[in-house]
Amino acid sequence: QVQLVESGGGLVQAGGSLRLSCAASGSFFSINAMGWYRQAPGKQRELVADITSGGSTNYADSVKDRFTISRDNAKNTVYLQMNSLKPEDTAVYYCNCNVMIRRWALRPDDYWGQGTQVTVSS
Repeated sequence: QVQLVESGGGLVQAGGSLRLSCAASGSFFSINAMGWYRQAPGKQRELVADITSGGSTNYADSVKDRFTISRDNAKNTVYLQMNSLKPEDTAVYYCNCNVMIRRWALRPDDYWGQGTQVTVSS
């Protein structure tokens, strides 16, 4: 019903920048919050940043002042601009969307992208 396609990962040197994108497609009524999570080897998946449909944002302390989340509601797309990258930012980054499939659904559903690798070399 909902497909999330991520792009923009890659290899970058410490101090560099990357921009991740995640586009949602399929049949649904609306998207509530959109966000980015990451999972490093041997660690649990953690929230990086999220943004509500109204544009309110929330960031993990470790990325504040370096990462910026934004969304284009007309394109059903969420972005993550990552600046001043550090080796500890290396992880697989996953897009998450909280979606109302139907206007009268009892609750929204969570959907995940396939993940995109971000590697920061020192």
